[in-house]
Amino acid sequence: MNTKKLIYIIYDNLKTLIGALIIAIVIRSLFFQPFYIPSSSMEPTLLVGDRIFVSKYSYGYSKHSFPFSPNFTNKRFFSKSPKRGDLVVFKTPVDNRTDYIKRLIGMPGDTVQFVNGELLINGKIILRKKINNKKITRCGNFLLDTNTFIETLPNGFEHLVSYKKRGSLQNSKVFKVPQNHYFLLGDNRDCSKDSRYLDSVGYVNNLNLVGEAKLIFFSNDTKVSSLLKFWNIDKSFRLERLFKGL
Repeated sequence: MNTKKLIYIIYDNLKTLIGALIIAIVIRSLFFQPFYIPSSSMEPTLLVGDRIFVSKYSYGYSKHSFPFSPNFTNKRFFSKSPKRGDLVVFKTPVDNRTDYIKRLIGMPGDTVQFVNGELLINGKIILRKKINNKKITRCGNFLLDTNTFIETLPNGFEHLVSYKKRGSLQNSKVFKVPQNHYFLLGDNRDCSKDSRYLDSVGYVNNLNLVGEAKLIFFSNDTKVSSLLKFWNIDKSFRLERLFKGL
Protein backbone atom coordinates (compact mmCIF):
# COMPACT_ATOMS: atom_id res chain seq x y z
CA MET A 1 0.00 0.00 0.00
CA ASN A 2 1.50 3.35 -1.04
CA THR A 3 1.77 6.30 1.34
CA LYS A 4 -0.86 8.44 -0.40
CA LYS A 5 -3.48 5.69 -0.20
CA LEU A 6 -2.70 5.08 3.47
CA ILE A 7 -3.04 8.80 4.25
CA TYR A 8 -6.36 8.90 2.39
CA ILE A 9 -7.74 5.90 4.35
CA ILE A 10 -6.66 7.46 7.68
CA TYR A 11 -8.17 10.82 6.68
CA ASP A 12 -11.44 9.23 5.55
CA ASN A 13 -11.82 7.22 8.77
CA LEU A 14 -10.92 10.24 10.88
CA LYS A 15 -13.50 12.34 9.05
CA THR A 16 -16.18 9.71 9.66
CA LEU A 17 -15.24 9.47 13.35
CA ILE A 18 -15.32 13.25 13.84
CA GLY A 19 -18.66 13.48 12.03
CA ALA A 20 -20.19 10.79 14.24
CA LEU A 21 -18.79 12.51 17.35
CA ILE A 22 -20.29 15.86 16.34
CA ILE A 23 -23.70 14.25 15.72
CA ALA A 24 -23.54 12.52 19.11
CA ILE A 25 -22.66 15.80 20.87
CA VAL A 26 -25.49 17.64 19.12
CA ILE A 27 -28.06 14.98 20.08
CA ARG A 28 -26.74 14.82 23.67
CA SER A 29 -26.67 18.61 24.05
CA LEU A 30 -29.90 19.61 22.34
CA PHE A 31 -32.27 16.66 22.46
CA PHE A 32 -31.79 13.67 24.79
CA GLN A 33 -29.04 12.54 27.14
CA PRO A 34 -28.83 9.18 28.92
CA PHE A 35 -28.18 9.10 32.67
CA TYR A 36 -27.53 6.29 35.14
CA ILE A 37 -29.18 6.29 38.59
CA PRO A 38 -26.43 5.41 41.12
CA SER A 39 -28.28 6.06 44.40
CA SER A 40 -31.57 5.31 46.12
CA SER A 41 -32.50 8.95 46.84
CA MET A 42 -35.42 8.82 44.39
CA GLU A 43 -36.97 5.50 45.46
CA PRO A 44 -39.66 4.37 44.86
CA THR A 45 -39.79 6.39 41.60
CA LEU A 46 -36.26 5.62 40.42
CA LEU A 47 -34.20 2.61 41.47
CA VAL A 48 -30.45 2.08 41.59
CA GLY A 49 -29.52 0.69 38.18
CA ASP A 50 -32.18 2.57 36.19
CA ARG A 51 -30.98 4.12 32.95
CA ILE A 52 -33.04 7.11 31.90
CA PHE A 53 -33.38 9.53 29.02
CA VAL A 54 -33.49 13.21 29.92
CA SER A 55 -35.04 15.81 27.63
CA LYS A 56 -32.54 18.65 27.12
CA TYR A 57 -35.02 21.00 25.44
CA SER A 58 -37.69 20.99 28.19
CA TYR A 59 -36.29 24.08 29.92
CA GLY A 60 -34.21 25.60 27.14
CA TYR A 61 -30.43 25.66 27.06
CA SER A 62 -27.61 27.00 29.20
CA LYS A 63 -23.87 26.29 29.42
CA HIS A 64 -24.77 23.20 31.47
CA SER A 65 -26.56 21.72 28.47
CA PHE A 66 -23.18 21.00 26.90
CA PRO A 67 -20.40 18.58 27.85
CA PHE A 68 -18.07 19.97 30.54
CA SER A 69 -20.30 23.07 30.99
CA PRO A 70 -18.14 25.48 28.93
CA ASN A 71 -18.27 28.95 30.47
CA PHE A 72 -19.32 30.86 27.35
CA THR A 73 -22.53 32.44 28.66
CA ASN A 74 -24.51 33.09 31.83
CA LYS A 75 -27.85 33.13 30.04
CA ARG A 76 -30.47 30.51 29.25
CA PHE A 77 -31.75 30.41 25.68
CA PHE A 78 -35.28 29.39 24.63
CA SER A 79 -36.02 29.30 28.36
CA LYS A 80 -39.12 27.46 29.58
CA SER A 81 -40.24 27.35 33.20
CA PRO A 82 -40.24 23.92 34.87
CA LYS A 83 -43.41 22.71 36.54
CA ARG A 84 -43.88 21.71 40.15
CA GLY A 85 -43.47 17.93 40.35
CA ASP A 86 -41.03 17.62 37.44
CA LEU A 87 -38.15 15.16 37.76
CA VAL A 88 -35.28 17.55 37.19
CA VAL A 89 -31.64 16.81 36.40
CA PHE A 90 -29.40 19.69 37.47
CA LYS A 91 -25.82 20.60 38.21
CA THR A 92 -25.25 20.99 41.94
CA PRO A 93 -24.64 24.66 42.81
CA VAL A 94 -21.69 23.78 45.05
CA ASP A 95 -19.46 22.69 42.14
CA ASN A 96 -21.53 23.21 38.95
CA ARG A 97 -20.32 19.81 37.74
CA THR A 98 -22.10 16.99 39.54
CA ASP A 99 -25.42 15.84 38.07
CA TYR A 100 -28.28 15.27 40.52
CA ILE A 101 -31.86 14.27 39.90
CA LYS A 102 -34.61 15.35 42.30
CA ARG A 103 -38.26 16.37 42.23
CA LEU A 104 -39.16 20.05 41.93
CA ILE A 105 -41.16 20.98 45.02
CA GLY A 106 -40.69 24.72 45.60
CA MET A 107 -41.04 27.45 42.97
CA PRO A 108 -39.41 30.91 43.18
CA GLY A 109 -40.89 32.84 46.11
CA ASP A 110 -42.33 29.75 47.84
CA THR A 111 -41.70 28.76 51.43
CA VAL A 112 -41.01 25.09 52.18
CA GLN A 113 -40.92 23.52 55.64
CA PHE A 114 -41.38 20.25 57.51
CA VAL A 115 -43.57 20.47 60.63
CA ASN A 116 -44.31 17.37 62.73
CA GLY A 117 -43.30 15.20 59.79
CA GLU A 118 -45.64 16.97 57.35
CA LEU A 119 -44.45 18.83 54.26
CA LEU A 120 -45.75 22.41 54.07
CA ILE A 121 -45.58 24.65 51.00
CA ASN A 122 -46.48 28.29 51.62
CA GLY A 123 -47.78 27.33 55.04
CA LYS A 124 -50.23 24.70 53.77
CA ILE A 125 -49.90 20.98 54.50
CA ILE A 126 -49.33 18.89 51.39
CA LEU A 127 -51.83 16.05 51.24
CA ARG A 128 -50.50 12.52 51.18
CA LYS A 129 -52.27 9.17 51.18
CA LYS A 130 -50.63 6.02 52.54
CA ILE A 131 -50.68 3.17 50.05
CA ASN A 132 -48.28 0.76 51.74
CA ASN A 133 -47.94 0.13 55.47
CA LYS A 134 -44.51 -1.43 55.24
CA LYS A 135 -41.86 -1.41 52.56
CA ILE A 136 -38.13 -1.96 52.60
CA THR A 137 -36.34 0.88 50.83
CA ARG A 138 -32.64 1.12 50.11
CA CYS A 139 -30.41 3.85 51.52
CA GLY A 140 -26.88 3.21 50.34
CA ASN A 141 -25.80 -0.06 51.97
CA PHE A 142 -28.65 0.11 54.48
CA LEU A 143 -32.29 -0.92 54.31
CA LEU A 144 -35.02 1.38 55.64
CA ASP A 145 -38.41 0.33 56.97
CA THR A 146 -40.63 2.87 55.25
CA ASN A 147 -44.18 3.88 54.47
CA THR A 148 -45.10 4.77 50.90
CA PHE A 149 -47.50 7.60 50.14
CA ILE A 150 -49.12 9.29 47.17
CA GLU A 151 -48.28 12.97 47.62
CA THR A 152 -50.41 15.63 45.91
CA LEU A 153 -48.67 18.92 45.20
CA PRO A 154 -50.53 22.28 45.03
CA ASN A 155 -50.85 22.06 41.23
CA GLY A 156 -52.57 18.65 41.53
CA PHE A 157 -49.51 16.64 40.49
CA GLU A 158 -49.35 13.25 42.24
CA HIS A 159 -46.24 11.18 42.87
CA LEU A 160 -44.89 8.50 45.20
CA VAL A 161 -42.78 9.28 48.26
CA SER A 162 -41.22 7.19 51.03
CA TYR A 163 -40.78 8.15 54.70
CA LYS A 164 -39.10 6.11 57.41
CA LYS A 165 -41.56 4.53 59.85
CA ARG A 166 -39.33 5.56 62.74
CA GLY A 167 -36.85 8.43 62.88
CA SER A 168 -38.24 10.36 59.92
CA LEU A 169 -37.47 14.07 59.66
CA GLN A 170 -40.03 15.87 61.81
CA ASN A 171 -39.17 19.57 61.73
CA SER A 172 -37.01 21.87 59.66
CA LYS A 173 -36.31 25.53 59.23
CA VAL A 174 -38.43 27.59 56.84
CA PHE A 175 -36.81 27.59 53.40
CA LYS A 176 -37.62 30.73 51.39
CA VAL A 177 -36.91 30.03 47.72
CA PRO A 178 -35.10 32.98 46.06
CA GLN A 179 -36.21 34.38 42.75
CA ASN A 180 -34.89 32.49 39.72
CA HIS A 181 -34.20 29.46 41.95
CA TYR A 182 -35.97 26.19 42.77
CA PHE A 183 -36.28 23.86 45.77
CA LEU A 184 -35.90 20.15 45.01
CA LEU A 185 -36.40 17.06 47.18
CA GLY A 186 -35.71 13.36 46.78
CA ASP A 187 -38.74 11.05 46.80
CA ASN A 188 -36.90 8.90 49.35
CA ARG A 189 -37.28 11.71 51.87
CA ASP A 190 -35.04 10.29 54.62
CA CYS A 191 -32.24 9.26 52.29
CA SER A 192 -31.66 12.21 50.01
CA LYS A 193 -29.14 15.03 49.89
CA ASP A 194 -31.21 17.82 48.34
CA SER A 195 -32.21 21.47 48.72
CA ARG A 196 -32.60 21.03 52.49
CA TYR A 197 -28.80 20.87 52.68
CA LEU A 198 -27.79 24.43 51.91
CA ASP A 199 -24.06 23.76 52.19
CA SER A 200 -24.01 21.04 49.52
CA VAL A 201 -27.09 21.47 47.30
CA GLY A 202 -29.40 24.23 48.46
CA TYR A 203 -31.53 26.33 46.13
CA VAL A 204 -30.94 25.49 42.47
CA ASN A 205 -30.44 28.36 40.04
CA ASN A 206 -32.38 28.33 36.78
CA LEU A 207 -29.07 28.22 34.89
CA ASN A 208 -28.17 24.91 36.57
CA LEU A 209 -31.15 23.01 35.15
CA VAL A 210 -29.97 20.36 32.71
CA GLY A 211 -33.24 18.74 31.67
CA GLU A 212 -36.35 16.75 32.57
CA ALA A 213 -36.32 12.97 33.07
CA LYS A 214 -38.76 11.40 30.62
CA LEU A 215 -38.17 7.67 30.25
CA ILE A 216 -36.52 4.62 31.80
CA PHE A 217 -35.03 2.75 28.85
CA PHE A 218 -33.22 0.02 30.80
CA SER A 219 -32.94 -1.17 34.39
CA ASN A 220 -30.61 -3.66 36.03
CA ASP A 221 -30.47 -4.44 39.75
CA THR A 222 -26.75 -4.04 40.41
CA LYS A 223 -27.15 -5.55 43.87
CA VAL A 224 -28.06 -8.85 42.20
CA SER A 225 -25.63 -8.79 39.28
CA SER A 226 -23.63 -6.32 37.22
CA LEU A 227 -23.95 -6.03 33.44
CA LEU A 228 -20.46 -7.51 33.13
CA LYS A 229 -21.81 -10.77 34.51
CA PHE A 230 -24.07 -11.23 31.50
CA TRP A 231 -24.80 -14.84 32.42
CA ASN A 232 -26.80 -13.55 35.43
CA ILE A 233 -28.66 -10.84 33.53
CA ASP A 234 -31.94 -12.77 33.71
CA LYS A 235 -31.84 -12.50 37.52
CA SER A 236 -31.14 -8.76 37.67
CA PHE A 237 -32.89 -7.36 34.59
CA ARG A 238 -36.07 -5.48 35.57
CA LEU A 239 -38.26 -6.24 32.58
CA GLU A 240 -41.26 -4.34 34.02
CA ARG A 241 -39.27 -1.06 33.95
CA LEU A 242 -38.26 -1.31 30.28
CA PHE A 243 -39.33 1.89 28.44
CA LYS A 244 -41.34 3.09 31.41
CA GLY A 245 -42.46 6.70 31.17
CA LEU A 246 -41.77 9.11 34.02
